Parts: sequence; C-alpha cells; structure tokens
Amino acid sequence: MLPLLAYQVVTQYNRLQGKPITVGLLATNTLIHLRPGFLRSVIPSIDDVWFNAYLILKYKDLKRFFLSPFYHVGDSHLAYNMISLLWKGIQLESSMGSTKFASMVGALLVMSQGITLLLVKSLLFFNYERPYYHEYSVGFSGVLFAMKVVLGSQSESYTYVHGVRVPSSHAAWLELILIQIVSPGVSFLGHLGGILAGILFLRLKGMNSGSDPLAVLIRSVGRILSRPLGFFCRLNPFRHHRIFGGGTVGRRQTSVDTWRCQACTFDNSCLLPRCEMCGTDRQDRAMPSRRLSHRFDLTPEELRRRRLERFGC
Repeated sequence: MLPLLAYQVVTQYNRLQGKPITVGLLATNTLIHLRPGFLRSVIPSIDDVWFNAYLILKYKDLKRFFLSPFYHVGDSHLAYNMISLLWKGIQLESSMGSTKFASMVGALLVMSQGITLLLVKSLLFFNYERPYYHEYSVGFSGVLFAMKVVLGSQSESYTYVHGVRVPSSHAAWLELILIQIVSPGVSFLGHLGGILAGILFLRLKGMNSGSDPLAVLIRSVGRILSRPLGFFCRLNPFRHHRIFGGGTVGRRQTSVDTWRCQACTFDNSCLLPRCEMCGTDRQDRAMPSRRLSHRFDLTPEELRRRRLERFGC
C-alpha cells in the first residue's frame, strides 16, 4: 500500500507544485505512521493518542483530541486516507489558496473532533454507553469527510462514489453509508462528525459573507479579550496620562479648541504649550503670558524632516 501511495504522489507531482499545505499534511501523516527510530522520542506511540471519549473527558487528555487524526492503524488505512487527501487537497488548495486552505483544515479538524465528542457524550443521555463511549479510533477520515462536504458545495455536477453516480453535494452521505456497510468496524460517529463539521463550516462561512470562519473566530475572541484588558488598563494608577491633540493635518480649518503647529501642521489641544508630534513651541497669541523656550527659526531642511516624520514617510 505504501508503494501505491508513493506512485500516486509521483503521478500528481506536477499538480502538487505550489501546494505546500497538502504536501505537508501528506508528509506529516506518513512520517507519524512510519515513526522512524530517531523520532520515536518525539512522536508518541499510537497507544497514547487513541481518540477515546471516556479518557478525554475524564482526564482532560487533549493530546488524544488533537493528535489522533494524524495516526493510522495500518498501511492500507494510511494509503486510503492519503490518496483521498491528495485528490481533495489539490483541488481545494488550488481554488482557495494555501493560507485559507490551511486555516480551513485547522478549523475542520477541531470542529470534527469536537462534534464527534459531543455526539458520543450525547448518547449517554439515552443510556447508550457502549460501544461508542469506550471506542478507540484514529485516522484523518473525519477531516476528509468534512473536506468532501466543502468540495461538494463548490460543484453542481455529479460524481461517482464506489461506482454509484450521485450529486456532488450528497456524495459524503452516500460514502458514509457504504463505508459502514463494507467495513462495520470503522468509526461511524467519527465520519458523521466530519460531515457535520463540513456543514457547520459552510454555514459559518455563509453567515460571514464568505470570510474564513477561523479568522472570524479569532477576531471575535480578540474583541472579547480586549474589553476586560482595556478595563484593567484604565484602572492602573501608574499609567501615563497624555493629552492628545486633534490629530488632523492639512488645510482644513482648525477647531477653536486646537492650534496648528507651523512646523508639521499637526492640530494640537489648546492645553498643550508645544506640539505633541514634533515638539515645536506654540507660536500663536493664545498664550501671551507663557515664555517660549526658543524661537521658531527652523531651517528648510529641518522643517522638511519633521514633516516627513509626521506623515510616516
């Protein structure tokens, strides 16, 4: 099976050029499966990373949650998944670009694992504890099913699933049923979680006007965290207070509460005796009682330098 996988990679070599994420995923899964001697101290054994809902929930073992998709139980398991990844990855990375494709794969991996964990846990409410709650599973299949859903949404044509012609948008559901019939021992909930993750990804992408759901999630978390951080920063009694000017530059009429610096044209607050941007003393008649530290006698070169600093050139 490994020579078959190598043959598929060689035949797709030209299409793989410029697809670093697909190549990286293929190499990572293969390297972890082979687990060469010089990396055995770094790469955990498969016994330490089996996806098992009971162990993950009881011991908070996140290693099993994140690493189990990259392990496979045999050469045939690896070859089947990697050939599928090769076909799907080339198409998706070509259409989306490497950055968005990498973000999508990360989001699908987390969502497929999380949804599978929720499905297994939900069965406990119906007193259906075995076999799913104590089931051991590994493999990239969940992410591949999610990728198949995303890929099917980009095409309105038909495709063949084990010789059966179906619409591309329904191919993942038919493959879920056929694989379960042919190989009853595979993780049904793991594959189902992947399909639901793909559907959720598309829904989130549609709700955010085509933007990447993972990027939207990161921005949302950043906005949520910035509020308490900003609140605590304002409570800091040692922070330095500054009086900011108007922050405008150009020929626009200045406000009565601001004065314009003659050196860099920055509009400063009327409370400031010198320009906040370049440090030039105020040269208007609003503060006749204040003694100026120096006169406005800048050379043309110095004036040019300060204006360039003001505009960030």
